[in-house]
Amino acid sequence: MANTSSAKKAVRKIERRTAVNRTRRSQMRTYVRKVEEALATGDANAAQAALAEAEPLVMRAAQNGILHKNNASRKISRLTVRVKALAK
Repeated sequence: MANTSSAKKAVRKIERRTAVNRTRRSQMRTYVRKVEEALATGDANAAQAALAEAEPLVMRAAQNGILHKNNASRKISRLTVRVKALAK
């Protein structure tokens, strides 16, 4: 339990940041899932459009510290490879 006023404030800040990060992570996962679903259906145009929406969200999550930047890059890279393979 926080005893000092600064520790109590830190707890409040952590709660607020956790809520924001949870929202951003959830949104990012939703858009990545949309890409996965488009790939599963085999619709190349929908997959391309979903990837274009998901990519900025994943990279923004990396900038905000929700994902590691290499993890975000790897996610985007692997999705891009799969979308391009579907377009052939």
